[in-house]
Amino acid sequence: MAYRINADDCIACGACEGGCPVSCISEREDSKRVIHESACIDCGACADACPVDCIKSV
Repeated sequence: MAYRINADDCIACGACEGGCPVSCISEREDSKRVIHESACIDCGACADACPVDCIKSV
């Protein structure tokens, strides 16, 4: 399993990217973030770092 960012709720703050220990989150053209699920280690650090709770386990 991995985590996914709900782009509709993302505020493009980058907190998740800074919280990821394996750097599997990158910035999209609209400044929102995307998680590369194949590299995600399912630790949940990104979800814990998100101030608007837009990251969920899938």
